[in-house]
Amino acid sequence: MTSASERPLLFLDVDGPLIPFGSSAGQKEVAAASPSTTAEEGNPLLARLDPGTGVRLIALRCRLVWATTWMEEANEVVAPRIGLPKLPVLEWPDADAGGTPQGLHWKTRPMVEWAAGRPFIWVDDEISAMDRLWVDASHPGPSLLHHVEPAKGLSATDFRALAAWLDAVAPR
Repeated sequence: MTSASERPLLFLDVDGPLIPFGSSAGQKEVAAASPSTTAEEGNPLLARLDPGTGVRLIALRCRLVWATTWMEEANEVVAPRIGLPKLPVLEWPDADAGGTPQGLHWKTRPMVEWAAGRPFIWVDDEISAMDRLWVDASHPGPSLLHHVEPAKGLSATDFRALAAWLDAVAPR
């Protein structure tokens, strides 16, 4: 049996994968601002969380890491609603630090650094071709950059794809 530190990492975004945006115009902008609105203030987007998602994520047997602008608030507000324990939170570099190639998502480089060669999955709705190319060139280990349809959030099809990749990379 592999230890938690040896298991592949799964970097998890909140807005889009866990909180679907639906098809209404402007919902993405509202969702992006949601971390500043706590559950106690009645954030209506939290009702979109599927309480069964945590169990499905845990069943993947990865080391789950928040990769979201929600930061620690993901542990305080999102995790309890979907059945996840407190997870590590990927810290983001100062936006003014510069050095991000044109078209590369600002999350990509910090994730590759955190992974440090270990296998990882990135689950997000903002993954681009540039991110895939950069990870392929910069990360020596296996990786899966899994785009989630933000109007639907994580689906059974997504979970099957994640499990299949994990079974191929890190058989149980």
